[in-house]
This record gives sequence, C-alpha cells and structure tokens, in this order.
Amino acid sequence: MKNVLYIHTHDSGRVLSPYGYKVPTPEMEKFAGEAAVFRNAYCAGPTCSPSRAAMLTGTYPHQTGMLGLAQRGFSMDCSRHLVQFLGGNGYDTALCGIQHEAGWYLDRGQATSAIGYGEDLTRGNEGYRQEDLVDWDKENALEVCRWLRNRDRESGRPFFLSYGMYSTHRRFPDRPDPDIRADLALPPYPIPDTRETREDFAGYLASVKSADTCFGQVIRCLKAEGFWDNTIVLFTTDHGLASPFSKCTLFDSGIGVALMLHVPGDPAGGRVIDSLVSHVDVFPTLCDLLGLTKPDYLEGVSMVPLLTGETDTVREHIFAEINFHTSYEPARCVRTGRYKYIRYYDTSYLKINRSNIDESLTKDYFMDHGLDEQKKDEEALYDLVYDPGERRNLAEKPEYEEVLLDMRSRLEDWQEKTDDAVRTGLMEVKTGWKVNRKECLKASSKNPEDYV
Repeated sequence: MKNVLYIHTHDSGRVLSPYGYKVPTPEMEKFAGEAAVFRNAYCAGPTCSPSRAAMLTGTYPHQTGMLGLAQRGFSMDCSRHLVQFLGGNGYDTALCGIQHEAGWYLDRGQATSAIGYGEDLTRGNEGYRQEDLVDWDKENALEVCRWLRNRDRESGRPFFLSYGMYSTHRRFPDRPDPDIRADLALPPYPIPDTRETREDFAGYLASVKSADTCFGQVIRCLKAEGFWDNTIVLFTTDHGLASPFSKCTLFDSGIGVALMLHVPGDPAGGRVIDSLVSHVDVFPTLCDLLGLTKPDYLEGVSMVPLLTGETDTVREHIFAEINFHTSYEPARCVRTGRYKYIRYYDTSYLKINRSNIDESLTKDYFMDHGLDEQKKDEEALYDLVYDPGERRNLAEKPEYEEVLLDMRSRLEDWQEKTDDAVRTGLMEVKTGWKVNRKECLKASSKNPEDYV
C-alpha cells in the first residue's frame, strides 16, 4: 500500500508562487511540476481548528463539534479522525510539528493521547520566541528526515506522516533578511498598498521563505530515502492569511487554500485543475487512492476522477462556515463556479468582530481608518466573474432574484442535510469555552469584561 505524507502550513491561503504570487517559494513551485495543483480549493471553516478538523474527518465543523479553536475549549470526535481510520487499516501514524485538532498547537502530548497518532516526533519548543518558531519548524524538518532514514522497511507496513509547520502564522520573523525588501513588497488583495501593510507583508514573506526551505528539505529526503515512488504527498494550509478580510471571513481570501497532491504514477502530475473542490474531499480521495472502503459519515466527494481526467468537475458548489474564532460570529456560505452567497446569523451585531482579526500592522492601519464603523451585510450575493473581490452585494438587485433564491436554497438544503444547528437559532456559549464578547477589540484582552 502507498504511504501518505501530509505537509501543512498555518494561515497561507494561496499566497504562494505556484498560485502566481511573487513570494520566495521555489521548492513549492518545483513540487507543483510533479503534483496536481488545485486552483479552486476551499476550506470548510476559515479558522484554524475547524478547518483542520473538517479536512481530517471529511465532515463539516458543526458536525465534528469543532466550532472554535481547540485551545479555547472546543473539541472534536477524534474517532472519525483520518489518523485513527488509517491506523485501523494497518498504517503506522506519526506527527512531527503542529497539529491544531486537540489543545494548544504548541503543546506536545495531545497527538497520541487525544488524536491517536502512534508516534509524536515533535521536538520541544521551550525557549523560542513566537518570532523564532520558524526555527522550530526547521528542527522538526530534521526530525522528519531522521524518522524517514531510520524507517523499518522490512515491516511492510505503510505510514501516514504529518509534518505541520508554525509558519506562516503570526508572529512573523523579525530578523532582517537581505533578500526581502519591505518597500518593494506588494500585499495581496484585499490589503491596500501602504508603508505599514508592506512592512507587515514582508514578515509573511520571511515566514513563507522559511516554510519553503523546510518543505524542500522534507521532499528531498523523501526522494533520497526511496519513498517518493510509493508515497502520496498532500500539501495544503488551513485558510487565508491572518489579515483583515481574509482569515475568519467567508470571502475567497479567507476560505481559498493551496492544495497540491502528488500521487505516484498519476498522469495529473504537473497539471493545474480548475474544478471546485473542498477540504472535506481529501478524506474520500485518499480512501480511493489507497483502496480503502470509505466510512459512511464522509461528506466529501473523491477528487480521483479529476486526477484521472475522467471528468472536469466533481461538485457544483462548496460550503464553508464560521462559528467561533475568538468571538461568536455565526455565518455560512455557498460558492459555485460563478456566485457566492454569504449569510450572517447574528443580526444584533453586523459590525466587524475585531477580536477575530489577528493583531498586526495591517489591522492597525484599518483601525486608524474606521474599521469599527464598517458593517457586514446580513445577506450577500456576489457575481465572481465581474466582482472577484466580493465587494458589490447583489442580494437586493431585482435582476438577481432568481440566482439569490437558488443560492439560498442550496445553503438551506445543505444545512438540513448536515443538521446545522444555527438554522434554528443562535448557540449558547458552554462552560469551558473561552469566548470574547463580539464588541471586544483584541483576542488577548486582559479585561475580564471582554469575555462572555
């Protein structure tokens, strides 16, 4: 049976060179020549734990129970985790680095006790500043290579190995890099081009450069140790950049993700695939590629027909949701190839949930320019052909009424099918959940009154 190597970053969206951005990721770009590159892949929830939980169970966040961040008291049913499924099908399972499905992502121990990995290879991160955790990623890359070199090849057992990086999470590296000039950086849409935002984005460039170095090291090791021709390599991230109107939003800048898949002997290697796909499609795809019977709880569809060229499309729409990041902000979306429909359910607060935006120079810039005065539309419809930036709401335009009704119906059908509780009312905050008030400015506020 084939091995599986799952490599993942934090908060990278699609801001990588295989997706057309001028960022220092030559190793990922080289890999794109040997993998299927999905240009229209989307996460199921644009915040860390919900996104990962959805992909690794093949179900949506409101189904897994992972409604918010694992370190804030939210949890999932790990019996449906891909790791436990593969472990039960004869795979040796190992984690090195980040996971965000159980507890705080910098803590060790949860991988084996809560999730079910057979081994946790992760090196200690004591003594690192957050700005230096890219160096921890490098230590973990070395550990991945050590594990591959020492792998018992006589056992005949395949492996599932997860290598998770802190990069490109904030805080970004703050050491000067002579190859990165902030004054020449161009922040990606929807971030305006200013001195402050360029400086902030230069930090992302330094972080993603480090991630690319680690990525390349692991891929070279996989090849050098003779595993390349028998290993499926999945690379992705959890959601969009940790910037305003990206992470923790249902705009494409929040839910759009890089997704590249190397399958040994697959003719799709090096090919770009434009079909809509979702993170929830990864689990059933791996089942088909590995010849394993799919669990009956999976919500995704297999992407294998896209890899084989049997079809150009496997789904008409994708769905994504927000529940909790730091504050409660219930929202849902459905996206087709042309249209996006977004609905916010807490109609008592249609301002920006500022604590759901990570602290940064870019957030400061928006705060200085009236972020607290901006409003969200309770219901929004966007034509992505003429408005790819999702800024012109068509929901009240009579000529789009038929489209609006269709998109509403798609979302409602999905909510009914998946038993989405938000359709019957707002959620109660449970004891043990750490939740900021929706009016709170900063996630890390020390004021007890800023919490529910």
